[in-house]
Order: sequence, then structure tokens, then C-alpha cells
Amino acid sequence: MAFLGGSAYNMARDVCEGYILLNTTLLRRMSPEELKQLRFELERFLSGIRGDQPSLDDMMAIQTRNRKISRINSAVFMVKSQLQSR
Repeated sequence: MAFLGGSAYNMARDVCEGYILLNTTLLRRMSPEELKQLRFELERFLSGIRGDQPSLDDMMAIQTRNRKISRINSAVFMVKSQLQSR
């Protein structure tokens, strides 16, 4: 199965932005190697977003950053649980 968006990087970016919502059915179709690639890219995005600190008076940027972190954390959790179940 090919990644949605063409590559693991693009799929992780789309998950981060909220364009793709991961679910178990989608993850079940992926091979363990593809899941590992996706997890790597998600964790790379997560570290990049955590390193980017918006100013404390910009509430919209803080909320956007927190939403992205939440999406990525839940996606990483789902991918890890899918890998463990195999």
C-alpha cells in the first residue's frame, strides 16, 4: 500500500495539519515497515513543532501549535499500538 499523499513525510505532514485522520482500518493495511517509517516522520514533525515556540501573547499560534502536537501524539500512539499488536 502506498502512503496517502505519496510518502511517509507527506502523510505525516497531512496528519499534523489535520487533513488526514488516522484510524485502525487505514493502519491495518500498512506493512510493519511502512508503519515504522510513518512513526519516524511523525516523531520528526513532533520534535520540530515542540522546538518552535510562539510568543506568549499570540494565543492563536499557541492553540494551533497545541492542536498539532495533540494530533501527532495521538497518531504516534495509534501507530505504536498497531505495531505492538502485530
